[in-house]
Amino acid sequence: MKTVYYTIQDGCRLKDGTAVKSLKPCVATIGFFDGVHRGHQYLIRQLVEKAHSQGLEATIITFDEHPRKVLQSDYQPELLSTLDSKLLLLSRTDIDNVVVLHFDKEMASLSAREFMSRVLCDHLCVRALFIGYDHRFGRNREETFDDYVRYGREMNMEVVRNDAFQLDGINVSSSVIRSFLREGEVELANMCLGYPYTIVGKVVNGFHEGRKLGFPTANIDISHLCQMIPAAGVYAVKVRLEQGMEMKWGMMNIGTRPTFGGKRTTIETHIFHFDGDIYGQLLLVSFVHRIRGERKFESPEELAEQLREDEETVVALLQKDKENE
Repeated sequence: MKTVYYTIQDGCRLKDGTAVKSLKPCVATIGFFDGVHRGHQYLIRQLVEKAHSQGLEATIITFDEHPRKVLQSDYQPELLSTLDSKLLLLSRTDIDNVVVLHFDKEMASLSAREFMSRVLCDHLCVRALFIGYDHRFGRNREETFDDYVRYGREMNMEVVRNDAFQLDGINVSSSVIRSFLREGEVELANMCLGYPYTIVGKVVNGFHEGRKLGFPTANIDISHLCQMIPAAGVYAVKVRLEQGMEMKWGMMNIGTRPTFGGKRTTIETHIFHFDGDIYGQLLLVSFVHRIRGERKFESPEELAEQLREDEETVVALLQKDKENE
């Protein structure tokens, strides 16, 4: 998969700044592709099939930042994936190219017709454009699918609308997955994603209360975490350290630490059978099951007893998952 970065001012370039003079004619689709979930994967399979059947390349066009963040300076998106993790997920598909658009105010000012003509047709050599069932683009997002078809006809560009992907009666979308995560329904979120929801963050110093209870934890810095945090509670997780490849088992607590009078949200992960120094390292945590909600306990001793029960529950669930793989 070739990844190129596009700005209106400079055209297409590789990550090192090398100019890409021209892309091969392609069938493309455009969107933010947050999480690259099963709905996206369904669209990508159709895109690749159509492109390769016509001897064209298959291209995903996405953005370096959420467009609403550019249009609304105070908007903080709840992302399912970082740009790097999104590109990694896309690299596992059969896509030929990914074009990362630098979305700025100049690009935001383009009408749908101007965008299709200047960017898609002239620079990215799009011969056919797949549009998601609920997707709109261009200044003010006023045009309809019929308008896109008409503009495409003028540019010799076929415009095709893609149907929604349904799973157990659910129209799979990034917003639906976020709603599941807000409720702590990580199993349903994972079903829609097609893989376990995963966050990546840096390990920082915490309050060390877990260590006193016999459950040392790795605390993730949430001040710079740009991904969505699931609902408060205790989760069965799988963890990978920055400098390793092994997925270790563990349990994560998300909450305000009410037993100790906490006020702000923290993310603490107890990695089973591990006591290394990983401060400052990145930690990759995949959510597998939600065990229970957050609770305030009468004493640290009562909390410690509950944590021992939680660990037994987590091990049993992860072991069952392993046997069913």
